[in-house]
Amino acid sequence: MTTAPSTRTSPERRTGRPRDHLTPGAGCVVALFVLLAVLGPLLAPHDPNAVDPLNVNAGPSVTHLLGTDDTGRDLLSRLIAGTRASLAAPAVVIAASTTLGTLLALAAAWFGGWPDRFVSGALDIVFGFPGLIMAVLVAAVFGAGLTAPIVALSIAYLPLITRVVRSAAIKERGLPYVSALQLLGAPTARIWLRHLLPNLLPLVLVQATIGFGYALLDVAAVSFLGLGSRPPDPEWGLMVSNGAPSILAGRPQQSLYAGIAILIVVVAFNLLGTGLSRRLLGENA
Repeated sequence: MTTAPSTRTSPERRTGRPRDHLTPGAGCVVALFVLLAVLGPLLAPHDPNAVDPLNVNAGPSVTHLLGTDDTGRDLLSRLIAGTRASLAAPAVVIAASTTLGTLLALAAAWFGGWPDRFVSGALDIVFGFPGLIMAVLVAAVFGAGLTAPIVALSIAYLPLITRVVRSAAIKERGLPYVSALQLLGAPTARIWLRHLLPNLLPLVLVQATIGFGYALLDVAAVSFLGLGSRPPDPEWGLMVSNGAPSILAGRPQQSLYAGIAILIVVVAFNLLGTGLSRRLLGENA
């Protein structure tokens, strides 16, 4: 007895391209680090700032799974506890730049004319200053700490979100439903909040996700230069800097582990952003 061949087709055959396994995996990695950022102090096996002179630069052991640094502090505890500080600053940068950038993009696209030219010209000026250099200069003027670099990077990241959203908002602004809403007397704020912004939200989400990885790198670089987080904070960029002198002595674990953590998060956010652009925007990138 023979059976009829199945007419069901796999997702790969229906869409004409292989199933995406990287995006869910990247999302899981991002979710894991966010969970560590929230619960880090509770999950750390030791006090991340507790100094143990008898276990300086110790190798991995049952007590210290990843070993200790040059003052005897547990590296695993510092990596876990440092997740919050390492992710919080980039999150503030992206939240501030995305919110302000989206509002500027909507205003420029909606009013056009000189407001659009003013916003575009201001963005061109800001775009001429690399974000990291701006953050370093501001930190050098106002003193070490994360507040000044966060403000500087938030401004530096404005063009990355505003330019893309502005182009999409101009296209959305020209659609017939917007003119119909205006003819019906709908307030501008209602059109923005109820129609334009929800339609632009997928693009904003993709840009923010991709930008997060770059913001994390810039914040870590500022801390590496000694202008961001201050000792004994267990921030990843600062850990890379603190462990640098031990590399030549054959003890690279502090810088190595912190660098690997930065690499994993940056790659995960980039893969997640690329996957979201395919799923939400239908892009082939």
